[in-house]
Amino acid sequence: MTSHWSPTYFKSFIFGVEDSLVSTVGLVSGIALAGVSADTILLTGTVLICVEAFSMAAGEYLSEFETEEYLKQGIVSGHKSLVASLIMFVSYFVSGFIPLFPYLFMPSLSALPYSIGAALIALFVLGMFGARVSRTSYLSHGIRMLLVGGAAIVIGILAGQIAS
Repeated sequence: MTSHWSPTYFKSFIFGVEDSLVSTVGLVSGIALAGVSADTILLTGTVLICVEAFSMAAGEYLSEFETEEYLKQGIVSGHKSLVASLIMFVSYFVSGFIPLFPYLFMPSLSALPYSIGAALIALFVLGMFGARVSRTSYLSHGIRMLLVGGAAIVIGILAGQIAS
């Protein structure tokens, strides 16, 4: 299988999905453990996803644009930066709702393990997708993404517990 992914676009996609899963599940887990309602978690999580998807896209656009200008030592079109930022926005926005989904159907503490589990499964699948695109080991990529993302999730949950 020949990969047709631009390295920049591939990075934007992987970074957007991973960061969204980790940030969203970390936040909603922390506030769920504080005992707030599922409605409050849904509202807070949705606001986070919207704000962060735009923020990450803006950061992707600016950093990619600056990098292109630096590499070419001159004016660049910005097309590549714009596409990378759109990929970042969509990947962050869509994947952020994965850990939020269980809170639509259950009280917050009941939804918590399903939210964390969904995020961990999605991280593993993301790692396997990355392996498929890069034609490397599915299992090692899946496990690496699961462990690194999982560690970040644990930090988010601990921060929520400490803060509450």
